[in-house]
Amino acid sequence: MARKRELEESALDMTPMIDCVFQLMIFFIVTINVSEMKDEDVRLELAPSGPEIESGTESDVSALVIDVNRRGRISLNNATLTTQQLRGIVRGRRNRQGNTFQVWIRGDTRAHHVMIRRVMDVCTDEGIGKVSFVAVKDPRTPAQKEFFARRRRSR
Repeated sequence: MARKRELEESALDMTPMIDCVFQLMIFFIVTINVSEMKDEDVRLELAPSGPEIESGTESDVSALVIDVNRRGRISLNNATLTTQQLRGIVRGRRNRQGNTFQVWIRGDTRAHHVMIRRVMDVCTDEGIGKVSFVAVKDPRTPAQKEFFARRRRSR
């Protein structure tokens, strides 16, 4: 009888630990995918004197990042959107969070202002007041450095 009692007390239930591990894995997979979903064709303007926004801070978690490439393609998480689809997304976010969330527009330096204005108009129509433009403060990659050097030479 003493042997049976000893075995019962030493058993360890692994189910809660496995649940925690799976939840952590799902969290990190989703976080990695969301942070990498941006339009790589968008070349941002150089703005060395603007305020610096650190990626991963609490302020950018609720920000809606919208890309506009040089051809006027509007995308969110690398998915192409029409103006009406964007309006529905902005309206849905406003209904859930109020009009205090931020919209960050990543406009290509080669895009015409009319293309970026479409996104701005959607935000204005939906009552969103916190619209910011994303630019490069310090070119870090060799491709960015070469791009801005070529632009300076051509001006």
